[in-house]
Amino acid sequence: MTVQYDTWPFHEAQAIVDRLTDSGDPSDIDRSEDDPVIFETGFGPSGLPHIGTFAEVARTTWVQRAFEELTGHPTKLIVFSDDMDGLRKVPENVPKDDMLLENLGRPLCDVPDPFEEEESFSAYMNARLREFLETFGFDYEFRSSQDQYHDGVFDDGLERILEHYEEVRQVIVPTLREWRRDRWSPFFPKCENCGKVYTTRVTDVHPDDGTISYVCDNEPKGMVCCEHEGRVAVTGGQVKVGWKVDWALRWYTFGVDYEMYGKDLIESADLSGDIVEVLGGDPPAGFFYEMFLDEDGKKISKSVGTGLTIDEWLAYGPLESLGWFIFQNPQKATKLHFDVIPDSVDKWLEDRRDYGRAAAESDAPPADHSIWFVERDSVDAGDIPSMDSEVDYSMILNLVGALNTDDRDMLWNYLTRYDEDARGDEDVIEPMLDGALQYYRDFILPTKEYRTPGPDTLPAVRQFRDFLADYDGESAEEIQEAAYEAGKSSDAGLGDWFQAMYRLLLGQDRGPRLGTFVEMFGVSETVETIDERLSDD
Repeated sequence: MTVQYDTWPFHEAQAIVDRLTDSGDPSDIDRSEDDPVIFETGFGPSGLPHIGTFAEVARTTWVQRAFEELTGHPTKLIVFSDDMDGLRKVPENVPKDDMLLENLGRPLCDVPDPFEEEESFSAYMNARLREFLETFGFDYEFRSSQDQYHDGVFDDGLERILEHYEEVRQVIVPTLREWRRDRWSPFFPKCENCGKVYTTRVTDVHPDDGTISYVCDNEPKGMVCCEHEGRVAVTGGQVKVGWKVDWALRWYTFGVDYEMYGKDLIESADLSGDIVEVLGGDPPAGFFYEMFLDEDGKKISKSVGTGLTIDEWLAYGPLESLGWFIFQNPQKATKLHFDVIPDSVDKWLEDRRDYGRAAAESDAPPADHSIWFVERDSVDAGDIPSMDSEVDYSMILNLVGALNTDDRDMLWNYLTRYDEDARGDEDVIEPMLDGALQYYRDFILPTKEYRTPGPDTLPAVRQFRDFLADYDGESAEEIQEAAYEAGKSSDAGLGDWFQAMYRLLLGQDRGPRLGTFVEMFGVSETVETIDERLSDD
């Protein structure tokens, strides 16, 4: 019986099977064991990597994992850095602006490292990329553009582009503005005099001897040409190809079977696929994803430095929660800023609980689940991810806020009071304590403003306080019901009354379900806190 999968990576895996077979049956893939299916993802090292960069690699590996599960066929992931790309503008989040300004137009692999740690600008960015890819445990093969050009890996593809020069041009030229059509070439020669790639312009091509003629007389914004004229071979690292052609060159050379890309590159992917066919290859299966947006709804950027970095997320939430966030509906635009972290951690925990229950009810860990992808190392090692405790990140944040302490023993005392089995998930809760304490210090504490209830809510607050003073039970539901009864008696209305309670207890407008919070924090402790805050007025 054929297993039906619902998660998006499995749908993508089936699309690859459909590309490789006429039947759509995984068993019909005509590849030897020594001929892996190639997955690729690309990185432009023009600025510091951010979560958008990380997400593309993570998502690609999830499709790769689904494909392996579906077919049993070996795969390879190539992470490619286009470090022969020229420096187009000075990034806003790196040092030495003046030095970088002088190097505009030069290949990133030839620009000095502004951090003075690596041999070039791109070497520094590539190192940062590889560091956080390895933190997540990705199995990949790193390839850089400069190595492929200089070591001759791209030579066959470059010669074919020259051989089919006009055919390649006719794929791209109709999409350009009229004033650019005559000047457009798939090749960007590296000027032998000034070393720039974006100031050169191809003036003639010579397929018979594999060379092109050029003049360095183009001046994109911020760049200065030297007006040198020359003739160079298209091989040996003396030229690079433009973006849409570079993508096609990689697909053709590496035999790429699958690559995903941002929604803004759909047209580029289609044109690159057409160029691959001109060269005699087959375009890969593809998938577009929506962009991550900053809190203002704008696309995040490496060069500007908007969006979160990996380190910023990990300061507040577990690595697995980042993976969970990235896994969700990649074809929906998502805002990416600090405030999404607490909710993502809690939803990751919910999925962990669900996965643990599902795994306990089956003979094998279920594959069609976010946790099977996000925590693959644990799953493959037989250490089934789960979460038995009902403790979550929001609860810890509120507890830290109410206690105004970083005393771990005290925090654990309250957590085990709420859930005596919490210690069983200590390996999950401890990192959440670390993150919650840091998040509280950085984002909540600076905005805390305790307020005494006004005359329209104070009587109802006292009613609730008196209920708690006489209450000797332990039911969050009973406490919540009493909170509703008190709130409904308030002249201000139910919503304003709850807001007044959160301002009184937590110093913020919103908070957890009040009955649950009081049960966890303690009935007598809540009464004591209310009395202290009211007496301070």
